[in-house]
Amino acid sequence: MSRVTRGNKKLLRRKKILNLAKGFFGAKRKNYRTAKEAVEKALAYAYRDRRNKKRDFRRLWNVRINAAVREFGLSYSRFIDGLNKSNIRLNRKILANLAATEPETFEKIVEQAKQSL
Repeated sequence: MSRVTRGNKKLLRRKKILNLAKGFFGAKRKNYRTAKEAVEKALAYAYRDRRNKKRDFRRLWNVRINAAVREFGLSYSRFIDGLNKSNIRLNRKILANLAATEPETFEKIVEQAKQSL
C-alpha cells in the first residue's frame, strides 16, 4: 500500500496562513503555530466588527440628528415620531448628512415633522 506525503498541501496551507499574518509583530508573523492563532483571532474580530460597524454608524447618525434637531426645540424621538406621522421616509444616514451639509433643507424637514405632531 502506498502512502501519501502531504508535502504540497501542507506547504500551501502554511503559506496561506503566513501570508495572512503579514504585518503582524514578531513571532506572530514568522512562526506557523503562533501565526495561525493570531490569524484565527484576527479573522474572528473582523467578522464580528463587520457587524458592529453597522451598529456604530447608526448610533453616530442618531447623535448627529439629535444635535441638529435640538436647535429647533425638538428631541430626537419626537422628531422621528413626527417624520413617521408625516409619512416622510428618509433613513438616518440621509438625515444626518442633510443636517451636516444642507441645513436649509433639514430645517424644512423639521418644520414638516413639527406640523404633524
